Amino acid sequence: MKFIIKLFPEIIVKSKPVRKRLISQLKKNLRKILTPLNENIEVVGSWDYLEVRMISSDTNLITESDSVEKSAVAQLAEDILTRLKQTPGIDFILKVNTHPFESLDEIADITVQTYAEEVKGKTFCVRVKRSGQHPFNSTQIEQKAGGALLHNSEAKGVELKSPEVKVQLEIRQNKLYTIESRTPGLGGFPLGQQESCISLISGGFDSSVASYLMIKRGVRTHFCFFNLGGMAHEVGVKQVAHYIWQKYSSSHRVLFITIPFEQVVSEILQNVHHSQMGVILKRMMMRVAEKVALEFNAPAIVTGECIGQVSSQTLTNLSVIDKATQAITLRPLIAMDKQEIISISRETGTEEFAASMPEYCGVISDKPTTCAKLERVEHEESRFDFAVLEQAFAARRVENIDELYQSKSNIDDIEVVSMPAKDDVIIDIRHPQEVVAKPMILTNNQVIEIPFFKLQSAENLNQDAQYLLYCDKGIMSQLQAEELQQRGYQVKVYQP
Repeated sequence: MKFIIKLFPEIIVKSKPVRKRLISQLKKNLRKILTPLNENIEVVGSWDYLEVRMISSDTNLITESDSVEKSAVAQLAEDILTRLKQTPGIDFILKVNTHPFESLDEIADITVQTYAEEVKGKTFCVRVKRSGQHPFNSTQIEQKAGGALLHNSEAKGVELKSPEVKVQLEIRQNKLYTIESRTPGLGGFPLGQQESCISLISGGFDSSVASYLMIKRGVRTHFCFFNLGGMAHEVGVKQVAHYIWQKYSSSHRVLFITIPFEQVVSEILQNVHHSQMGVILKRMMMRVAEKVALEFNAPAIVTGECIGQVSSQTLTNLSVIDKATQAITLRPLIAMDKQEIISISRETGTEEFAASMPEYCGVISDKPTTCAKLERVEHEESRFDFAVLEQAFAARRVENIDELYQSKSNIDDIEVVSMPAKDDVIIDIRHPQEVVAKPMILTNNQVIEIPFFKLQSAENLNQDAQYLLYCDKGIMSQLQAEELQQRGYQVKVYQP
């Protein structure tokens, strides 16, 4: 079993040294994210493409005809493909099947079985790459396999110059490789070859999509959260950030920085004219974000702002906001429509997070300015106590994103069970995409599905019932169990 990875076109057009460096980085990233699936996964590269192979102890490719359980091989292949299509730097992925053969006739039979449906009603040609010692050459294979396919399918005919379908066969020694599927990749550049950025994340549609787009472009993206809504808001945003990191950039460790901003909001409410509050709040955030960026050597700040979406996002107001710092501010969504943003959010799996995230607007104004004047803004800021801003920065909390759910001091107090009692109710708190991929089926217990980002707001839980929370690794279950216990529910963690 193997996958052929075609590189993002912008990688291919780079100079030789840059291209070599990008390919090397992509191989390194793939090894890091695929090795946890199986230590025998091998990533090898060439100038035009990479190969991901699943090898056995004798260095041969594993196939579905091996002694390995077929379902396990199929599941591993699915897991590999999922991770590949979520990795920046890949244009598309070809899943290649391996077939042992002993004769030219067997090659022809395999070709018909594999491609008869694909060439139905279309013109085609057969192209062969061959290595090893055989009693036939590549041209003879093309003629034999092409003839068999033409006479044993409903193909329109053979067209050598401009076929609608190109049947590509590869032969190495006594193995024939055929392409089973073609899956689009994420595109972009491999993580690790661009500089880093600080993305201001609130958990909503815009900031989540902006963070994803930077990761897709190969930028190592740290998350900075300005807390206006207390611990519940912080936990929610951490869940979003962790999801984005784990799905699209887990090849690199990144940071989650929390800035307590309640006192800053209070100072604005007391000392700033209501019409200028929104712009000044953004300027205060940018000042702190610049300090964070300097601390972690990140050249740019990223926001989810979009022209005209809210009052603070007019071109005039954005210009005034930018003048608060000398840092580069990148706005990947600047000309997108809201539906485009929501569509990307849906594709990436962050839509349900954003839809469940409460809105925390600390400085609501009945008549916010849409055409801020720098002189007026600076005059209003002259009444602001900047010591409060310094205190907010000094009180920042910096956490490695892969350790977010290991920082609770009493998380070890949550009881973990491997066998549910008869009346226990299992709550599957995984993301809906994970549930669809690997549904939980139990015969003796009720299983209900409540995604972790909706669990704390769930209204149909019974305080007299015994609940067991389930997720793949148990970390999120422990965090959520602690929160529910504090609200009076009987909750444990289920790890079969």
